[in-house]
Amino acid sequence: MSAVVVIVTAYLWIAGNSFYSLPLEERFYHPDYNWFKPSGLFGQGLGVIGTFMIAFGVAIYIARKNHGFMEKYLRIKYLLEFHIFLCTLGPILILFHTSFKFGGIVSIAFWSMIAIVASGVVGRFIYVQIPRNIQGQALGLEQIHNKQKVMLEGLKEGDVLTEDQLKVLLDSGLKSKKRYNIAKGYLKLSKASRKEKMQVLEILNKEKHLESKIANLSTMKTLFKYWHVIHKPFALIMLFVVLIHIGVTVTMGYTWIF
Repeated sequence: MSAVVVIVTAYLWIAGNSFYSLPLEERFYHPDYNWFKPSGLFGQGLGVIGTFMIAFGVAIYIARKNHGFMEKYLRIKYLLEFHIFLCTLGPILILFHTSFKFGGIVSIAFWSMIAIVASGVVGRFIYVQIPRNIQGQALGLEQIHNKQKVMLEGLKEGDVLTEDQLKVLLDSGLKSKKRYNIAKGYLKLSKASRKEKMQVLEILNKEKHLESKIANLSTMKTLFKYWHVIHKPFALIMLFVVLIHIGVTVTMGYTWIF
């Protein structure tokens, strides 16, 4: 989906570069002024589509996360990615809708939108640091430790490691990094295939990443809580300003030209 955002952005800039790169006072004389201007077919279309993408992305994510909408069909993990996609591409379309003119009340919406996107990137980073189940719900510390144990049980599959080696590696007091290094030493002496050795290292590598997340779990959950306090107000400000913008535009006689 990131590729789609890049391709669409590149296309919009290439298509309208001759217009967007002109000083504001010269744009009126551009041959495609009526096409690219904010109230033109192309410009207004970008504004409508961009606003719809943001509204839909926010609405469906909130409906699923807070109200269980289509819980059986929409996994929160993938819906979050879709939410981020829509709420990244939508603002880009709106940016081109404004034809890079920021003034008055629109500037408040624009900078709120930038703050939302920026905080969204930070929020996603924090989100993925918190271990979750397949439905996307955050796991408690006990659940994470159980997941870690199940993960390590996978080392018993096959005959890659001896019973004595497994006993050492499955010691609950052993740190994951040390466990990983000990296993590498064992595997050098093992006659197992390269594929089997790589599977063992993959299990231990995942367990190592999980342990690092456990160490930061409390911090990340606290940060995620504070993140919501920052992210939501900007979204509400933007929504409020956009509604005012639409209301003022209609009052001044502009209409939807589709």
